[in-house]
Parts: sequence; C-alpha cells; structure tokens
Amino acid sequence: MKYVQEYRDGVLAQDYAAAIARITTRPWQIMEICGGQTHAIVKYGIDTLLPSGVTLIHGPGCPVCVTDMGIIDQAIALARFASGRLAPTPQIIFCSFGDMLRVPGTEQDLLLVKAQGGDVRIVYSPLDCLAIAQKERERHVVFFAVGFETTAPATAMAVYQAQQMGITNFSLLVSHVLVPPAMEAILSDPACQIQGFLAAGHVCTIMGYEQYEPIAAKYQIPIVVTGFEPVDILQGLYLCIQQLEKGEFRCENQYARSVQRGGNPTAQEIMSKVFAIAPQQWRGIGEIPASGLKLRPEYSQFDAQVRFSELLSTVSPAVAPTECISGEILRGIKKPHHCAAFGTKCTPERPLGAPMVSSEGACAAYYRYRLGGVERVGSGE
Repeated sequence: MKYVQEYRDGVLAQDYAAAIARITTRPWQIMEICGGQTHAIVKYGIDTLLPSGVTLIHGPGCPVCVTDMGIIDQAIALARFASGRLAPTPQIIFCSFGDMLRVPGTEQDLLLVKAQGGDVRIVYSPLDCLAIAQKERERHVVFFAVGFETTAPATAMAVYQAQQMGITNFSLLVSHVLVPPAMEAILSDPACQIQGFLAAGHVCTIMGYEQYEPIAAKYQIPIVVTGFEPVDILQGLYLCIQQLEKGEFRCENQYARSVQRGGNPTAQEIMSKVFAIAPQQWRGIGEIPASGLKLRPEYSQFDAQVRFSELLSTVSPAVAPTECISGEILRGIKKPHHCAAFGTKCTPERPLGAPMVSSEGACAAYYRYRLGGVERVGSGE
C-alpha cells in the first residue's frame, strides 16, 4: 500500500500546512461535504495543523446519517414483517448494507429486529440480492437502497438486471440522495457562514463536477473536489484558501487521479435509465427539492413502497429524540462536542442519532478519536 502511504506522509502534510499558513491572511470557514473526509480530518488531527483562523465545518456528507428517520421506521416495519409477527405471508428477506443496522428509528433498529427473529441480511452489493431472490423464490427480497450518487449506479443495475432476468420477488426501499441540491440548501440559509467547500471525490468520480460549476458561480464560493487522505485534504484546503484569498470562485479538481469533469458516463446512463429525480427528506434538514432518486414508472414493480403500501401506511410518523442535535450537526451549525448527550447518554453502544453509530458520522469520529487521542499524519499508527 505504498501509494496510499504517500498520501499520509507526515513531512509532506506539514509542508502543506505551512503553505496554507503562508497564504492565509484572514479567517475562513470551509465545509467538507463527505463523512470520509470528516473522519480523516479528526483521525489525523488535520484541523489542528491549520492556522487558527481556518475553521473546518462538517457537513451532511454521511449517507447513513442523512437517511430520514421515517424511512428507517419503514425499513423496520418491513423487516419485522419478515418474522411473521405482523402477517404470516409473504415473508420478506430484508437486505441492507451493514452500517444501516444500528441506525436508530423511533423505537428500535434493524439489528434488534434481526435479534427478534426478522430475516435481516447484510449484503455488500445490491446485486447480491438477486442471487438471494433466485434461491428463495417463495419469499420476497427487499434491499434498503441508501447512499449518495456513489452507490446509486449499482442499485440501478440490480433493478435493470432483475427486470431483464424476470425476477419478480425483489424490490427496493429507496432513499438515495444527491449532493448538489443539499449544498444549495445549506448555502441558501440566511445564517450560512460557509465560504468554501471541499466536494466529495467519490461522488464526483461518478457524476463529474460540471454540476458544481454553476453553484460556485451563483453563490460566489470556491468548490474543490477533494480526495480522502490527509495530503489530499490539505491540498484541497490549500487550493480553496488560495481562491478565497484571491477573490476567485470556481470549481477546481484536486482529485484528478480519479475524477474527470464529465464523470463516468456509463454509470450516469444506468442511473438515468432506472431513476428519476425527486424531492427527498433529509434527517435533520427536512425536504430538499430535487435531492433524491425514485424509480421510474416502468420499474415501479420493484418499488417496495408501492408493493407494500398497505403495510407501510400503518407506520406512525417518526419521532426524533429531543436530546439529539444531529440535525444541527449535519447542517454544520454545531459540532459533536456541543451536544450535552455526547459521550454520556449518546455513545456508539447506545446512540441517540445516526451520526454516532455510522462509520462516517461526525459524532462517531469525535467519540473515537477526540476522546481516545488523535493519530498524527505519518505516525504509522
């Protein structure tokens, strides 16, 4: 893994931090829009290397964290249906990525449903669900389709292949979200103080960064597509602050080893074939227009919300715990340590909100690295 280690080089990281200090003449507030970047920043203490006036704000870049609690409750209802406690047939095999199992709904999570007898299975790809559906033809397989543009192409391919293969016992509970509309929602807030963005490199690997260019121009804000290692992030910050100091506002690509301006046309094609853009509820933010994906009418037979509409209509409105400030954390208004429940009533073992349990959540990062100590870039730890 020498190539990765080069992007964790402590001397090079210090050089970039010094370069940032040399060009910084005033305070700047920059938001990273990716949970993976947030974890790298906190894990390696990148924010502690920066000049005191440069503040990093953690945005809604964790797909697990922004998944609305209401759809978590729907997922739990479907998974409970698998245990036969609500109705004997048809039995549902509920499939999900592993990091969704401990995200709290109103009363419980998917892991507890699994412990109570629900057939909840962890998969590594939505395509795995097709093999399960072919093997378990007498049962129905539901995949919990969450994530940003990064994971949507594989979901779309699973639906497309299911239709081509004539698989009828498979459907999706869809909660895919799109990054650019969320950025605009944040920037449109009158209280917004963000002056620059680090955009998520993996999202832009799929979608490119053309759609970020009008956002940069409209809101007069630099947007730098950035990778996930310490040197990536420091270089992205340098490019962003360089623009701010010069009064420039454009989209720039630090992550050129992976991202092209037009992105991945093949991935975009399968997404647009299967999905249409729709409004979407974001946890802690509310509904954002044109920020989600829904199945097109020609694929509606694979929509779990349509297929199980009667069951899901019985799900009560979600109720978030009043002690949890995850909404403010996801909007960049507060940081995890500002929460009175952080590390006491809210821990990874007993999370009040998704940012504490997700592998990309800001609260989980602060709990793991700020309470347990920071790894230094290039330390080899």
